Amino acid sequence: QVQLQESGGGSVQPGGSLRLSCEASGRILGANTMGWYRQAPGKQRELVAAIRGDRSTNYADFAKGRFIVSRDNTKNVLYLQMNALNPDDTGVYYCNFRHLLSREGYWGQGTQVTVSS
Repeated sequence: QVQLQESGGGSVQPGGSLRLSCEASGRILGANTMGWYRQAPGKQRELVAAIRGDRSTNYADFAKGRFIVSRDNTKNVLYLQMNALNPDDTGVYYCNFRHLLSREGYWGQGTQVTVSS
């Protein structure tokens, strides 16, 4: 099992920034990818950004140029720096961990991000 604990969500005005963190613990050894997903009210969960252990990344189009995903492999922490936030970024942001070989995946409990004036 893998446990994921997110933090850093909150409310911010349009144009503001937030930094999300996700600490992983448990059975986390081995090749893996970690990522952030989000779900807005009434919409499906969607990928925001993901990063592998070698720090290769991929971003959703809406995140490119505004968000930066990173990870600290020594601390087993995933980050998401979000800049130039707009109301469309409002939603619950979830941390995801997936073993690459077994493809087992785990989710955090989610953290709310609200962008509003």
